[in-house]
Amino acid sequence: MPSKSRQLSRSELDAFEADRDLAAELLQSVREMKAGQVSVVTSPAIEARKKTGLSQAQFAKLIGVSVRTLQGWEQGRKQPSGAARTLLAIASTNPQAVLEVAGK
Repeated sequence: MPSKSRQLSRSELDAFEADRDLAAELLQSVREMKAGQVSVVTSPAIEARKKTGLSQAQFAKLIGVSVRTLQGWEQGRKQPSGAARTLLAIASTNPQAVLEVAGK
């Protein structure tokens, strides 16, 4: 597996992909799942949204971001800014307060 500390060049990525055995990787993943060796990853964005009981579209609209941005936060591809992080913390700690402000 390539290091996550730097981005691979196109040729390095091609070489890495050429050496992969996707079938073996998939089979290994299934074995790990069956053996209980995997964990569910969660994020503050997922926790906050679920506590409000809103869909991704509803929650994104409520906090003023696009659904795509929210999905990026939930999937760990992106990190929310300071203000968004604070709003997520408030929504997680006191979801009713956020819903009341939104008139829900």
